Amino acid sequence: MAEVIAQEKQGSKQKKKMIRVDMTPMVDLGFLLITFFMFTTNFTKPNVMDLGLPAKDPNPHPIDNPVIGEQNQITFILGKANRVFYHQSNAKDLNTTNLKETDFSGIKISKIIAEAYQKAPDREKFTVIVKPTDDANYKNFVDMLDNLAISKKERYGVTDIKPWETKVYKELTQ
Repeated sequence: MAEVIAQEKQGSKQKKKMIRVDMTPMVDLGFLLITFFMFTTNFTKPNVMDLGLPAKDPNPHPIDNPVIGEQNQITFILGKANRVFYHQSNAKDLNTTNLKETDFSGIKISKIIAEAYQKAPDREKFTVIVKPTDDANYKNFVDMLDNLAISKKERYGVTDIKPWETKVYKELTQ
């Protein structure tokens, strides 16, 4: 509590009382208020992106993963400097002419996905594969997921780039 300390001066005709207020408890109160407002204030809210993840199987059992043919999938490789490459080839057929380049402007990627989907022999199994390289940035990955949402394709996967794809990718980017 604040306390008033009175002192009397002696030697004069009138007795004067000097008043001194102890402010130490007020400093404590100030820090308590600052702490209270820091803990109760809402700071910037994190941005959340919904990812379509499969539900966890309560009874897991080994299954045979069906092989998805090259025509039932399209692979996007996210590279450096906002570059995006795509192909529908396997390890032995991929070369610098099969690995095509596009960018994130407009709805180019959505159109590429739609065209590949229309040409797919089994549309039930059509899958989009996203492979970010070490040089890719997070913004490009988010843009790719946005394009998947625009094209309304729910079957997609994110994986590492394969060595045979890295070889062709490096030939094009050097």
